[in-house]
Amino acid sequence: MAKNMILLLFLFCFQVNAILDPTDFLALQSIRKSLEDMPGSDFFSSWDFTSDPCNFSGVFCDSDKVISLNLGDPRAGSAGLTGRLDSAIGKLSSLTEFTVVPGRIYGPLPQTISSLKNLRFLGVNRNFISGEIPTELGELRSLRTIDLSYNQLTGKIPPTVGSLPGLTNLILCHNRLSGSIPRFDSQSLSRLDLKHNSLTGSIGPNSLPPSLQYLSLSWNQLTGSMDRVLTRLEQLNYLDLSLNQFTGSVPGRIFSFPLTNLQLQRNQFTGSVEPVDQVAIPTVDLSYNRLSGQISPMLASVQNLYLNNNRFTGRVPASFVERLLDASIQILYLQHNYLTGIEISPTAVIPERSSLCMQYNCMVPPVETPCPLRSGKQKTRPTTQCNQYKG
Repeated sequence: MAKNMILLLFLFCFQVNAILDPTDFLALQSIRKSLEDMPGSDFFSSWDFTSDPCNFSGVFCDSDKVISLNLGDPRAGSAGLTGRLDSAIGKLSSLTEFTVVPGRIYGPLPQTISSLKNLRFLGVNRNFISGEIPTELGELRSLRTIDLSYNQLTGKIPPTVGSLPGLTNLILCHNRLSGSIPRFDSQSLSRLDLKHNSLTGSIGPNSLPPSLQYLSLSWNQLTGSMDRVLTRLEQLNYLDLSLNQFTGSVPGRIFSFPLTNLQLQRNQFTGSVEPVDQVAIPTVDLSYNRLSGQISPMLASVQNLYLNNNRFTGRVPASFVERLLDASIQILYLQHNYLTGIEISPTAVIPERSSLCMQYNCMVPPVETPCPLRSGKQKTRPTTQCNQYKG
């Protein structure tokens, strides 16, 4: 009778303080052996395998399984960890979240991550991860967020990643990725950040879902028209396509989207710019393109407007002057176009917090204003160019 009571008590204690699954225990040991604290970090000081691993820093358990692994302490402000990510990570079968703080972890992302069928959040950014993004990530149908930014990844973005049905955030910026952008099937994708890579090719009209709110593709080598792509993305609040080779027109509808920032500079966009209504976007940068025609008065409501280095013609609308003089416009860059006039008095005083640059147009700037150094020293465009260019 006494023996039965002891046995029942043991079983009760075992259920209350469950021992970590042996497979998970051994996986954590392998992960620990492949990594070290960098100077100033003491993240692994609590990883004493004679005690309960569920009490380790960055380890979170449910019953006898590890469900979340956060390597490194983001609150420490230290240099993070160094070493490689061990393939044993794939043994943590119940893992739903895996993150690594910025540090000096190198080598490839283990393909065994594809075994983590419950994984929802993958964040290994600002390290030195190299190699290709495993195609097998597309097998993790529960994935919602992938952040592999600021690493040294190469190769293509696997189409399998684009096929993930519930993906909401894909952040792959500041890598060395190449090839084209795949089609994204997820209708809940809200953030797509692929800037600072070597991506090429054009983007299909239905490749990006209308659920996108943040889209950054800057600093790539992308080509083709974005007209049909952009008109579908009515929920965008941030758009940066700068420093690519996009062509075609800028759709007027885009200026009515709930954007806080519109960056289209340094491409090859052509044609006129015709917003359908007063533009409420605080910052609009269309500089260094091939845009032409007259400047729309609908743009006078923009706080920071960069139209320089294009082919705009005609006179600057009077509404721009009014808003500039009452400091509603903070930056108005119109240099290096073919503009012929602006209705502003030579004695007008530009508010200190506002900047106007008009040089190198088909007129003598009526007011002296400081311009960026890269605008050059010439105040007026040569008459021969103004006569030849018909806008």
